[in-house]
Amino acid sequence: MSLIWLQVGQCGNQIGQEWWQILANSVAETERHPYFSRDGSINAICVDSETKVIRRLRQQVKKGYFRDANIIVGRRGRGNNWAYGYRDTGMGADQSLLERTMESFRREVERRDCYSGTVILHSLCGGTGSGLGSHLCQEIRDSYPAGHLLSVTAAPHETGDTPLQHYNSLLCLSYLQRYCDGVLLFSNDDVMKRAASTAEKKTFSSSGLQPVVSLTAMNAHIASCLAGLLYPVYSLKTRSMVSMGLEPWELIRSLCPMPSMKFLHTAQVCRRGTAFWDKVTSSVVQTVPRANPQGQLHHSASVLAVARNSQDYSFLLSRDSVLMKLKQSYRCVAWNPSPIHCWTDPQNILDPSCHSHSLTVCANHSSAADLVSGIVGKARTMYDSGAYLHWYRRYGCEDEDFQVAFHTLDCVVDEYNSLRQP
Repeated sequence: MSLIWLQVGQCGNQIGQEWWQILANSVAETERHPYFSRDGSINAICVDSETKVIRRLRQQVKKGYFRDANIIVGRRGRGNNWAYGYRDTGMGADQSLLERTMESFRREVERRDCYSGTVILHSLCGGTGSGLGSHLCQEIRDSYPAGHLLSVTAAPHETGDTPLQHYNSLLCLSYLQRYCDGVLLFSNDDVMKRAASTAEKKTFSSSGLQPVVSLTAMNAHIASCLAGLLYPVYSLKTRSMVSMGLEPWELIRSLCPMPSMKFLHTAQVCRRGTAFWDKVTSSVVQTVPRANPQGQLHHSASVLAVARNSQDYSFLLSRDSVLMKLKQSYRCVAWNPSPIHCWTDPQNILDPSCHSHSLTVCANHSSAADLVSGIVGKARTMYDSGAYLHWYRRYGCEDEDFQVAFHTLDCVVDEYNSLRQP
């Protein structure tokens, strides 16, 4: 019980809601370790500057409950402004939002025999998720430097969610690069495509051209990927079959050995019936970006595959061929002698009620450079024209903050571009 989940902002708490519903609805009381405490409380702190999402979350999670002291709520939002969320000043009663969160965090750490790390759920776009989320990453790293820090973050739609999304994403990503050990980065555009493709029934808009995908379906897809990767697996359990909760930290160790590259791409396929793992693998690799806009092929520094199969170990019969196909499709770099890692479990948390199987693949993939460079380019265009900068300066965000962010992410893009082989 050494892991703490920190849900920040509307997006973070909505993803957390779907995550806890998967665990509460699918996991027996005796198997909830390490995500529930001994008293049945959920190992999570929920933070938002507004009340509506957290109120709904508490009502819908029926099995298991949150500690009242771990529900941190403000009185008004942060205006989709990173600086407003980060500085957290001039807001009267809300002024202690950061301090209240860190105080609850300290108490959660003290409840544990050994604190190992934190998983933070948030977005790049909103003021609370990006700004307060950045500040919390900084505070946790400074206060608990020995603990791991894994970010699960949603990037906004490329076409635009708010006028300030590029600035917010730029500044937040630079903080994640500086203070986190790994970042599971989900693009809203990619998540929407995956949610639409896996829906049993697609609802089309009045034009009949595009499927309408609900926000709940998108959050459920992200939560499903988290469950596929982070729910305890047989491969990491003790001989007595007790889970130590090592999955998030082993994921970081396997996929983020280099501190300059820590943005991870995730793909997942779930099926019912007889497991044909070669077909499942083919479905997974079809969703992987092949090349950047300039036509240069993407490569991976390392790849983790998590196979879950209800009632049997059939994956082991196909393991070698599946891993070879993943190594080729993800174009693993030649300089890594062991680029592929594999975990297995004979239980499928994603669909435990029937004979089912799932394959979740997470990779340190150079496609991250495309997303990051797109954000940097659009933010730089706005910055050079002086657009909206006064909204950030009024909360203490200076030109130096932007310049440091630009430099940090430019270095990230250069590192990922270096993975591409001639």
